[in-house]
Amino acid sequence: MTQSGLRVLVTGACGLVGKATVAQLRARGFHVTATDLDTPAGRKTISRLATQTRDLPGTLAVEWVDLTDDAAVGALVARVKPDAIVHLAAVIPPFCYENRTPARAVNVGGTRSLVAAAASLDTPPRFVQTSSIAVYGPRNPYAGKGLLRPDTPVNPRDLYGGHKAEADAIVRESGLEWVILRLGGVLPDSLLTANPRLAELDAVLPEDGHVQTVAATDVATAFTNAVTTTQIRREYLIGGDDTHRHMQGPLVKAAGESLGIGGAVGSHGRPGNPDDDTAWFATDWMDSSESQRVLRFQNTTFGELMARGRLGGPMRLAMTAATPLIREVLRRRSPYRGKPGRYADPWALISATWGDPDPDPESLAAIKD
Repeated sequence: MTQSGLRVLVTGACGLVGKATVAQLRARGFHVTATDLDTPAGRKTISRLATQTRDLPGTLAVEWVDLTDDAAVGALVARVKPDAIVHLAAVIPPFCYENRTPARAVNVGGTRSLVAAAASLDTPPRFVQTSSIAVYGPRNPYAGKGLLRPDTPVNPRDLYGGHKAEADAIVRESGLEWVILRLGGVLPDSLLTANPRLAELDAVLPEDGHVQTVAATDVATAFTNAVTTTQIRREYLIGGDDTHRHMQGPLVKAAGESLGIGGAVGSHGRPGNPDDDTAWFATDWMDSSESQRVLRFQNTTFGELMARGRLGGPMRLAMTAATPLIREVLRRRSPYRGKPGRYADPWALISATWGDPDPDPESLAAIKD
């Protein structure tokens, strides 16, 4: 696929990766149509994005579409006639657990509608699908399974992993040109912009679980390069370089230190049970060497990312001064405070806090088929 004049439709354009992807596509001179739900926050985001990217060579159009509306999705794709679709829209954990039906409508139904609309065009577009390493299920770092690889068997334990595995199958069976990117732990430039509810999820995870992070801007580079790569109909693992391999507890500590509150975080959680492979979250270290060879996206080390978002000046002084108070608040709010046992129990706490995390039966059936 050549780059000259490419029309690229980006779903989930107002999200963390969506904004960065739109900017990088425009920087390459592509004609981008950004789509997301029509909300006041979304309109503000797109307005800022248009201003920030106005001097870039590519163009930007905006279409507000609900991906759960099949007719609207079909009409959008017919109008835009994209050369490529970068499908980023998703309802992620923990929000999908408390909104199971809407999450399925977006994560699976939205993908199915986009694929069907794309396949109906006279010249069908390439479909670049956002997936997740959640499709591989819980990963016990003491089980000796080694690094995640694209050919690691799919075995989702939670709703999101099931949705993504099912949606990936829809894409693979579509007859379209496709590329599937399975993401690790995506981090923004500044952790101050992160949704605080994601920190609540972090608090229930085993402190010694393996996590491989990646900068959102590097993820955007992977998606941008996936639009034109010749290495299609393949699945790629998207994590940062080896500096992005962490255990959950030290990762949270490093994030706190970048904000000046390193002394407030850590030691409020629990380790995972090394004898129970199911009592872990769906995160792990990965072999991303082939992904890097093809997509050339690992541009930011973990240290560089933390330095990029490091607080300074009066705000850092204020955060540091508040460290004792923050530490006490986190101690009191620890999901494990007062609970018996010595090991983390992430799935029980997720269920109690956000709702049933188990996969949809439809997802498991689709994977078996």
